[in-house]
Amino acid sequence: MTIQTKDFEAKSPEELLRWSMDQYGDKAGLASSFGLEDMVLIDMISKLNGPLTIFTLDTGRLHEETYELMDRVRSKYGLEIKTYFPDRDKVENLVRGKGFFSFRESVDNRKECCYIRKVEPLNRALSDLKAWITGLRRSQGVTRTDIPKVLEDDDHPPLTKINPLAEWNEKQVMNYITENNVPINVLHKRNYPSIGCAPCTRPVEHGEDISSGRCVWENSDHKECGLHNRPDQ
Repeated sequence: MTIQTKDFEAKSPEELLRWSMDQYGDKAGLASSFGLEDMVLIDMISKLNGPLTIFTLDTGRLHEETYELMDRVRSKYGLEIKTYFPDRDKVENLVRGKGFFSFRESVDNRKECCYIRKVEPLNRALSDLKAWITGLRRSQGVTRTDIPKVLEDDDHPPLTKINPLAEWNEKQVMNYITENNVPINVLHKRNYPSIGCAPCTRPVEHGEDISSGRCVWENSDHKECGLHNRPDQ
């Protein structure tokens, strides 16, 4: 199927999710880190009551609060969440060779850690799918300003990538969460706009860019972990 990106730009998030269900069934999967956007999508998916798959990547370095939210989601929505872990041998070799915090020493080391803990497990998760859904938004940072709502994913061919919330702003996300009583990670209430691995995320001050809470030792242009672009980019 050839994707015409412009054909999807007028569709709402719910319409895009329903299209995903109709087009791909359980071969479409939401990649969830249980951030604000992912929680909005999980709530929408539960109400559409379709066959979509939901999966997450457990890097082994997540916040305790994130694990607590995972259990709340399972309890509230009754949805199966497939969890993918990094390869044990690769993690052991990385830590033995470079220590627990090698990712702070250089961009290359950080990309190596992200590849082992995130990218390779993601590739395994995507190998069972025909399309994947993300919570990416255009206003999240300089690397995401032009993302389409639906595209052929050149980084993971032949998959289709679907970004239902691409045009939403932060206020729209928060309004949906409030109006629909969506559970969220308690760290968001402690000024964490972005929650990934515990050593790599921090609270941000008022007025700071969202990306300033991730990998604080790096330039904002380099902070993608490789999940949404090729690792060499």
